[in-house]
Amino acid sequence: MTKLVKKINLSDHDELYEQIIDLQENLSDEERNKANAKLILLLMNHIGDLDVIREAIHIADPRTI
Repeated sequence: MTKLVKKINLSDHDELYEQIIDLQENLSDEERNKANAKLILLLMNHIGDLDVIREAIHIADPRTI
């Protein structure tokens, strides 16, 4: 079983952050939600490890303390 990588694991994470911001620019709330959901589903499919995805969902949940 693979573990979720929680440390920075990207060579240029700041650029990727800017690309995500650019993706959302000038979108309605509905379009922004659709773009975010599509990106999340694409990345989940790429990861392909249900345990890793479940761990990430748990960590991302704002109700998780």
